[in-house]
Amino acid sequence: MFPSRRGAKHSHITELKKSWARICEIAELDGVRIHDLRHTYASILVSGGASLPLIGALLGHTQVQTTQRYAHLMDDPLREATSKVGAIIEGGSKAQVIKIGEVR
Repeated sequence: MFPSRRGAKHSHITELKKSWARICEIAELDGVRIHDLRHTYASILVSGGASLPLIGALLGHTQVQTTQRYAHLMDDPLREATSKVGAIIEGGSKAQVIKIGEVR
């Protein structure tokens, strides 16, 4: 995944700190760690309906408890679920979901 330009034909990068710092500088990201990518990946999967065992397998976890710490729901699925419950309580068939950032 991270081949090295130097060294033997089959060598690879084993230290990403300098490369990651450069990527963050170019992308104007402050305080983002490589590890944050794993959390974001898991959060997107769980928000899309993927199961914790599936996400755990993708992340290489052996314990569901570990995966639970990674897999946080994004705001939109939480709001959508709450809107659906509200619609059921009110007797409506569908709820309106307002995406984050939209003007009401």
